[in-house]
Amino acid sequence: MIKATKEDRDLVVDILMDAFEPIHDDSSINFVVKQDAKRKQRMRVLMEYLFDKSYRTGYVCISDNRASCLLLTYSNRDTFSFGKLFSTLRLAFKCIGIERVSKVLERQKVIQRNYPKTPYIRPMIFAVKQEYKGGVTAPKLILQVYKEFRDTKLPVIVDAANENNVKLYQKFGLSIFNKEESLGFPIYLMKMEGVPQHI
Repeated sequence: MIKATKEDRDLVVDILMDAFEPIHDDSSINFVVKQDAKRKQRMRVLMEYLFDKSYRTGYVCISDNRASCLLLTYSNRDTFSFGKLFSTLRLAFKCIGIERVSKVLERQKVIQRNYPKTPYIRPMIFAVKQEYKGGVTAPKLILQVYKEFRDTKLPVIVDAANENNVKLYQKFGLSIFNKEESLGFPIYLMKMEGVPQHI
């Protein structure tokens, strides 16, 4: 496993784009990204935002073959900074679209009410390049991340709209504790109390 540096930003964004740009069904990503002729450019802005936030408040992990990545944050590190402000404004103008910001904020409010007030770890996004899906790249990276964070006592909480992702998270010890359906598609809230010690 490789811990990303700022120089890895383009690599990570490319992995995320390769994994998620083909998605055209209901998903959290398509909910955030304005669907117009600039969809691909807008999606790249989102992936850059996710990298910047994870790098600023947590970790960005890359598989050894540079084909998969996992971005996670610590909730108590997401404090105000001018970098955060700039990144958020850029997301609003160049990805979401100003006229859709209130809709996206409402989604965040719905999700956020399921998260604890105490510190937790949140995997923001996990991706593997299309040509490596179904292989060992993704599971191997998750196992390496588990080993890296096995001493943490913080709960791990994630939300997922894609049922395939839900099944993957369940394989690695997360369980569903709530299901939000008020946004027109289901969002599964999943939790794990710390990282398994037997990995």
